[in-house]
Amino acid sequence: MEHLQKLFEPIKIGAVEIKNRIVMSPMGLGFCDENGTVNDRFIEFYSQRARGGAGLIIVVTCYNDFGSKLPHSPALEAEKFLPGLKRLTDAVHEHRAKVFAQLMHQGASAFSSILGSQPVSASAVRSGLTGEMPRELTKDEIKLTIEHLVRGAVMVQKAGFDGVEIIGTGGYLINQFISPLTNKRTDEYGGNFEGRIKFPTELVRSIRERVGSDFPISYRTCGDSFMPGGNRQDDIQQVVQAVEKAGVDVINQAVGWHQAPMPMITMNVPRGTFVYLAQGIKEKVDVPVIACHRINDPILAERILVNQQADLIGFARPFLIDPEFPNKAVQGRLGEIRYCTACNTCFDQVFSAKPVTCAFNPAVGREKEFEIIPAEKPKKVIVVGGGIGGMEAARVLKMRGHDVILYEKSDRLGGALNLAAIPPGREEFVTAVNYLSNEMVRLDVKIEMETEADRDVISEQKPDAIVLATGTTPIWPKIPGIDQKNVVHAHDILEAKAEVKGKVVIIGGGATGAETALFIVKQKAMSPDVAIFLASKKGINPETALHFTRTGADVTVLEMMDRIGQDIGRTTRWTIIGELREYSVKIVTLATATKITQEGVVYEHEGQEKMANADTVVIAAGVESRKELARSLAGIFDEMYSLGDCVDPRHAMDAIHEAAQIARQI
Repeated sequence: MEHLQKLFEPIKIGAVEIKNRIVMSPMGLGFCDENGTVNDRFIEFYSQRARGGAGLIIVVTCYNDFGSKLPHSPALEAEKFLPGLKRLTDAVHEHRAKVFAQLMHQGASAFSSILGSQPVSASAVRSGLTGEMPRELTKDEIKLTIEHLVRGAVMVQKAGFDGVEIIGTGGYLINQFISPLTNKRTDEYGGNFEGRIKFPTELVRSIRERVGSDFPISYRTCGDSFMPGGNRQDDIQQVVQAVEKAGVDVINQAVGWHQAPMPMITMNVPRGTFVYLAQGIKEKVDVPVIACHRINDPILAERILVNQQADLIGFARPFLIDPEFPNKAVQGRLGEIRYCTACNTCFDQVFSAKPVTCAFNPAVGREKEFEIIPAEKPKKVIVVGGGIGGMEAARVLKMRGHDVILYEKSDRLGGALNLAAIPPGREEFVTAVNYLSNEMVRLDVKIEMETEADRDVISEQKPDAIVLATGTTPIWPKIPGIDQKNVVHAHDILEAKAEVKGKVVIIGGGATGAETALFIVKQKAMSPDVAIFLASKKGINPETALHFTRTGADVTVLEMMDRIGQDIGRTTRWTIIGELREYSVKIVTLATATKITQEGVVYEHEGQEKMANADTVVIAAGVESRKELARSLAGIFDEMYSLGDCVDPRHAMDAIHEAAQIARQI
């Protein structure tokens, strides 16, 4: 495709030619056997991404030893693992993709419960990620660690990998050596900058000596640790210059430490935010540079390459949700790409020590199970509800050859996800709705909009099967005074059906309450674009501009539980709470609303009755399932299924995954 010419241009990393500039970034998946043996599941996952058009795939591996262990990831410490590794590289090469192996060592970021012993690090500094205290590596253990990683590099070379990557990001072992926050050593591996980079440079030189000059070495750096008092951009630029001199062939720019107080991977991070870090590195080194993090769009990737801000683009989560996106992009089928929403379901799984999954692609790690297989006997199927669950069911049913009619009672497809996409920083959810809506058109699914599919309407169609995806309805709690004129529902606020006046009290601190609070305060605050314009033109000073972007409405959130946002994923929740604090939203937990008056909300807190003054009271007390249609159809049709929120109010992932499974069994 002409306008994506640069993205699909070949490039050489060392002696290895990559067919395009698309790199599948390394991800811990948890798909291998417990002991680290590569299995069919792992191979099929990567084979599908290679088939989908990736130029280079980087796979997380581990030399399991006294200081490092990654269960369910490819192991390198014994010859018995070679056959599985070789099967993996053969499968990737079959589709003309190249594959590198990343040598993971978490250092102090490892959990002792997984490692089976106390984690190790450059120094005995408590981990901000795990909360555990590591022990300091002795000099002999440093030499042994380097030797083990070198053996790992030799092992992957034997297995047919095209290159090896050293990980110097995420706050892992190499970061712990190069950072003054975690390296308090007084020997030659500590002290000044030259001492702190001795570990990574020795490692690079040792690997180069053993693998030869034609086997590429990649160094994955963090670009900026974003840790107060830690390595910042200018420090990292010196690090990459040092490892380039030691023998690396490509710099793979990632972002930050996992425990850094900077949002890096969540939906509220604008696309392409961290490209400047890759550009800064590219200005300092002569080897190719890979830019990554919050790049989920081939058009954006092309622009980065054309602007010479990087030489390759790393995509991780985009390959989870749509393994075929490179092929779709080069063929001009951009409307068929399922874009990553950065919902972070995948990271929530990883940080819960579970295998990776994707909210919008249930086939991740179960590729064979979720193949689209034509139905043995095509049926007439009615799907009720045009939310994402209903559309996913209709999509798969139609692709399997069924005759599908989708009923949606409103004038818009997308259901609850349309609401979820309204608060600032949550707009990426729109891409999920757009993809499925486009699929309805592409597959020519018959859709009846603004049509209530009751028992009579459905019976008239004489369907062979029915799929109910009728969603939820908002809960109005039985609080005295809830019928006051100053009371509105959060959904009406988000859809601009209700007006917000003066002080605001929100009853309910789940995802809806928290995000509605941010929606209200950000609407009242100065937009960042306006603030930057005024500051750049010296209309106001930068400090005043920042203050105006954080000065919104007076909002209080009342939550019955002991913390807010309990239904928000763990890797996103902290960023939402951080923004609420930035905008001075008042949060009261363990607060039960007992009465609403014209003056505000009376609530019980710590055994006392208190008043939260409000001009507008917003109800965000949750939703309940719509089950009326299911009850009215019970016993009439032999084949009827319910999915998503109409079973129980849950998450988008539940609707998508259940829809995908149900549509494959009809």
